[in-house]
Amino acid sequence: MTRVMGAAMRRIQAGNALSAFGLGFTVPYLYVYVAQVRDLGASTAGAVLAVFAMAALVVLPFTGRAIDRRGPLPVVVAASLLASAGALSMGLSGSVPMAVVSAALLGAGTAVMQPALATMIVWCSGPAGRTRAFATQFFLQNLGLGIGGLIGGQIVDADRPGSFTLLFAIEAAMFVVLAGIAASVKMPVSPSIQDPRPTDSETKARGGLRALLGHRAMVQLCVLGFVLFFACYGQFESGLAAYGTEAAGIDPATLGFALAANTAVIVVAQFVVLRFVERRRRTRVIAAVGLIWAVAWLFAGYAGLGHGSQAMATAAFISTYALFGLGEAMLSPTVAPLVADLAPEAMVGQYNSAFALVKQLALAVGPAVGGPMGAALHGPYIVTFVLFSLGITVLALRLGKQLTPVQDLPVLASKSRIVAAHRPERDSRDKTERDENKAGTAA
Repeated sequence: MTRVMGAAMRRIQAGNALSAFGLGFTVPYLYVYVAQVRDLGASTAGAVLAVFAMAALVVLPFTGRAIDRRGPLPVVVAASLLASAGALSMGLSGSVPMAVVSAALLGAGTAVMQPALATMIVWCSGPAGRTRAFATQFFLQNLGLGIGGLIGGQIVDADRPGSFTLLFAIEAAMFVVLAGIAASVKMPVSPSIQDPRPTDSETKARGGLRALLGHRAMVQLCVLGFVLFFACYGQFESGLAAYGTEAAGIDPATLGFALAANTAVIVVAQFVVLRFVERRRRTRVIAAVGLIWAVAWLFAGYAGLGHGSQAMATAAFISTYALFGLGEAMLSPTVAPLVADLAPEAMVGQYNSAFALVKQLALAVGPAVGGPMGAALHGPYIVTFVLFSLGITVLALRLGKQLTPVQDLPVLASKSRIVAAHRPERDSRDKTERDENKAGTAA
């Protein structure tokens, strides 16, 4: 990584952490804010959350092409300002239409940011350093969300709407800061991506959805990604929470401790896990995550279906979230860099956006399927997601057959560059010796 790339990466990561810090202020309290503080009702709060998710599904199909044509930097700036406007207007929302419009702006802005920031990270890193760069991003995101949530919890007061307005104002300010940081970044060109933006009609013609769907490895990765997000993130605040309270008798307050355990494991284990992951094949790491999550679901099964004490059930349930956190720490330096390494030079933004769209779809379908099952069908719910977790292992091993050795094990790229770096010197020395021999013969 060059000095310019390193400076740009530090700015990107700082802006990413600050935006996550701002999101942490409001995300846990959005439902309460709309339904109770603004007294717009539970149905309106549900509609606002649905609009927040649907806005992402609407804008993501168009985001990738914009990133590849204009570059990620202006897209991040525009998305940050859009999200800032949405956050500020949400803090002032006193009616249903205003709350819905604010949710749409906030959802669209935050959704567009993610693939654009991911593409900026790709541009500022080579294949060998990309694993650590995405792990750092995930670590800072969780740290920012956690700290923001803790501080926000000390500020909010359901009896004082102004306290929520302050939270949304802080969130809006963080997005403006992200826009300012992004605008100040001098984007280098990564050695692995010589010309990320298409400049000729032939290159543009090869781009688009058709090219992506024709890339078998990317399609398999998207299927794998959908199962990953459906079986984990899509259950955190819906099916698994409903199962915990209904089947395991978990107090709602304990859910907060479970989420805290999840975040704590990510923050503590991320760079310890990174040392293990960097020298392992990516697909085997993902396969191991499937097995870890299967064990996590078995812990959840014991919590709700076992015959132990309530204390044991609570410990097993919190352990479920902690094991999910361990799996997330293993995935962060694995999946996102793989998406970037699979992408053609002119389609990095489109590949990142396509994968973000798959994630958003899983997060929309997951609660719809898991919520009712977790609340009423306790045994089938656990069995279903144990099987989904084992399916992750199978899909990951199948994906490995579609990847090149360097795509599956990026450390090979750095080794090949070290070897290549010595070849010109040796060839030059050989040529010099041949020239000297010729000169001696001529003499």
